[in-house]
Amino acid sequence: MAGPSTFSDTAQAGGAQQPQKYGKALALLASLFFMWGFITVINNTLLPHLRSVFELSYFQTTLIESVWFIAYGVMGMPSAFLIERIGYKNALILGLGAMALGAFGMIGAAAAISYPITLIALFVIASGITLLQVAANPYVAVIGPAESSESRLTLVQAFNSMGTFFAPYFGGYLILSRTVGGTSLEGAELSMADRIADAQATELPYLIVAIVLIVIAFVIWRSDLPQLGESTRKANREQRKQLSLWKHKNLIYGIPAIFIYLIAEIGVANLFINFAILPEIAGITPASAANYLVLLWGGMMVGRFAGSFLMKRFRANRVLAAFAGFALLVMIGASTLEGPVAMWSLILVGLGHSIMFPAIFALGIKGLGPLTEEGSGLLITAIAGGALVAIQGLLADMYGLQNSFWMIVACEIYVLWYALYGSKPTAPEADVPLATDRQ
Repeated sequence: MAGPSTFSDTAQAGGAQQPQKYGKALALLASLFFMWGFITVINNTLLPHLRSVFELSYFQTTLIESVWFIAYGVMGMPSAFLIERIGYKNALILGLGAMALGAFGMIGAAAAISYPITLIALFVIASGITLLQVAANPYVAVIGPAESSESRLTLVQAFNSMGTFFAPYFGGYLILSRTVGGTSLEGAELSMADRIADAQATELPYLIVAIVLIVIAFVIWRSDLPQLGESTRKANREQRKQLSLWKHKNLIYGIPAIFIYLIAEIGVANLFINFAILPEIAGITPASAANYLVLLWGGMMVGRFAGSFLMKRFRANRVLAAFAGFALLVMIGASTLEGPVAMWSLILVGLGHSIMFPAIFALGIKGLGPLTEEGSGLLITAIAGGALVAIQGLLADMYGLQNSFWMIVACEIYVLWYALYGSKPTAPEADVPLATDRQ
């Protein structure tokens, strides 16, 4: 962290540390993973809500989510450089503060019934989450033994999925079930008075979110977190000349793998409610569809806990390949079948997607050593792939919502290739004299 740490036992070289010495840090970081998963999935209930409030097309609806993920592309590398200057602990606090500020902005947007303010507020929240992602993901991966990094990161990502599991209940109850648009069937006409009342339904949920974020920031401020090991310290400019990110093919292929995976995850999650309410699929209300969305995120949670267990016994890339193959099969089902079975196919893809992000991330930074922060920044920047969900929205407008899911099928194929071939790590960076640790 920035400044001296009061934690007496810092990580050993190579990032190794006894479990009892980093267990408390992992528990605290798990709360961050929970919160950014929770807030991200609130968007999944918010999108159909905003679609009815602002009378948006599929393209305009998914464009809202694109703004969210553009923040990752804009703020990913600046976040990595900021962490180098202020340290991991201060970065976590700053990220939580930005998220709370954006949540208050959403309250203002609801009061003003303003689409532009909504976009700005979501961008601020996403910028805060980007900073948390760049700091927390590599921190979790390297503070323990290197051989269990994939398992450890998948475990804390399971708490991210726990947040995504509860968020649809929260959003469905406090937003969709309290609005006219959320309790009406697809195609129902809303009056101006209905849309105004629906817009203001987001005020209470985001007030609760802002308060919780402030509390977590305070807890982190008062906590002692372990420093990273010497092998992950940032090299200075002269030492950096001896190192190269571009020789690590697992990172080079991992960046598009994260980018493409996010297209798949966000495309499925954001359009799930719109898909389920179609008469030829399930023909249910948005509020009812939100309850089924819970099952999709629940599958991701269960899959990550299971994946963490499996990765202790099998190679991470093989586990990733198995999950990617399953996701490919059920995604083809969602793209071709009709009725509730198509909806359930889309629900099951959550299980296939569950371990993809943590597994790809951990495989991507393997062997980077003092380049870990920069590699992490590039991988988090690749989360901007979620912004391309707008392309799927455009395809849905042109060819139908179900046909647009063939774009997701293509994404699953690349992740499967990365697991089998692209994730093989190159030799780790050779040890060089490193600059003073600024954590």
